[in-house]
Amino acid sequence: MPTLATALLEALKDHGAREIFGIPGDFVLPFFKVIEESNILPNFTLSHEPAVGFAADAAARYHGGLGVAVVTYGAGAFNVVNAIAGAYAERSPVVVIAGAPGARERTSGFLLHHQARTVDTQLAVFKEITCDQAVLSDPATAPAQIARVLRSAKEMSLPVYIEFPRDMVAAQVEEVVPLPRREADPDALAECAGEILARLAASASPVLVVDVEIRRYGVEAQIAALARKLNLPVVTTFMGRGLLESAGDVVAGTYLGAAGDPGITHLVEESDLVLMFGVILSDTNFALSNRAPDHRRTIMASSREVQIGHHVYRDMPLADLIGALEKRASPHASRQAQARHRPNYPRGMLADDRPIAPSDVASAINDMFDRHGKMPMTADIGDCLFTAMEIDNTALAAPGYYAGMGFGVPAGVGVAATGLRPLILVGDGAFQMTGWEIGNCRRYGLDPIVVLFNNCSWEMLRVFQPESRFNNLDDWHFADIAKSIGGVGERVTTRRELAAALDRAVARRGQFSLIEVMLPRGSTSDTLARFVSGFKSARERAATV
Repeated sequence: MPTLATALLEALKDHGAREIFGIPGDFVLPFFKVIEESNILPNFTLSHEPAVGFAADAAARYHGGLGVAVVTYGAGAFNVVNAIAGAYAERSPVVVIAGAPGARERTSGFLLHHQARTVDTQLAVFKEITCDQAVLSDPATAPAQIARVLRSAKEMSLPVYIEFPRDMVAAQVEEVVPLPRREADPDALAECAGEILARLAASASPVLVVDVEIRRYGVEAQIAALARKLNLPVVTTFMGRGLLESAGDVVAGTYLGAAGDPGITHLVEESDLVLMFGVILSDTNFALSNRAPDHRRTIMASSREVQIGHHVYRDMPLADLIGALEKRASPHASRQAQARHRPNYPRGMLADDRPIAPSDVASAINDMFDRHGKMPMTADIGDCLFTAMEIDNTALAAPGYYAGMGFGVPAGVGVAATGLRPLILVGDGAFQMTGWEIGNCRRYGLDPIVVLFNNCSWEMLRVFQPESRFNNLDDWHFADIAKSIGGVGERVTTRRELAAALDRAVARRGQFSLIEVMLPRGSTSDTLARFVSGFKSARERAATV
């Protein structure tokens, strides 16, 4: 019989986990020892627990399996709460495994170090930001609890929480038997697919809007095939930017409402039938809409639920729905012309001695992609993310809805740990928070490229409240520090220097590259400028209603 620790690790691997991110601490040391000695899953330790959560989140987004974050009791687990809250908001299946006191410690009568209010306060907190939880205190029930929780993470594409008392690590248990996938009811599925196809047949200008769940559930290829069969134009949301990067023939662009491409805005807002598959109805996706989503012209399929007008089909997995639609659909050649809208991303930047503007960064990266091939990306919140909207559609992980700072660099480390080489976009404010996690790359032989937007400012806040001096930051000369933590840093101030630094970074392998792009304070990307203008206009309209 396996120990509980090895049974849990094998179950994680069986359910799609490919690596572990963590920070050891006394309550989780016995489990870390098994992680290291068993080699069931590779283990990456970082420097602070928020980064552990961000890295696990991004790894899950990229490889489509489970992310795993292992932390100690109390001080470690509470540190990872914000990252897991973001994963919950953005539908990312991260498994949090937190060490905990053993049975004797719980009944000792002493307050335990790392304890907050009660021994179970940690569990209570994580119940708010995970979809399922288990406390592995009984060897007889632990395997079934693990199977249930891991199925929940995969089916709901949401974080789950496993509390692992340290005196249970070596307990003998049965193996974890994965639970069967819960499929849609065949009759309900047939009725749902038939109703959608009937609405499509009656529509003159349908459009398919997709968001993060289509990647979380691994249905991007099926979505692309369905769109081709039906000749449906496909638009991603702001959160969903980077989806379908290998299906450029079907993706028309990214919907940003008043801040976006007018052609895309018209395509969505003037459609008589909007199919929203895997879409989160968040303000970041739709706050700048000129026309609010209307259930009479919208079909929503997300969170295992489909809403068509006033009809709701529950327990309807997105993968099952897409499969049923593809099987039953007939080609619609007459709609072919609608899919011809193509985004026009800036490129051909003049490599001259002019100062760099944020949109120049997008143009320079597009030029770099043309020369060397596209790279997967992570981005932090702020103008770096709005600049990413001007870069060719390539795989992207970013906190587009939760909008928590500090995601970009540790997320990039997480993506690099999956075997990819990411391009990381981050602002100087966010880098001050978590950017130093890049120093962990040397230990693991990772070589991401970091493009750091340095305007000595919290510029995203300044655009909404320019009069406040607290938006000003000091110049930390980040590039100068790169060498001391295992990388190569360059500070660039002109467009010529930026283009050259990007080429050198692509050619450099085996260590991270940090390109510190000096930007004038008050300068923003074209997309952020449109977003702010649209946001202020929307706020003014709301105030007059």
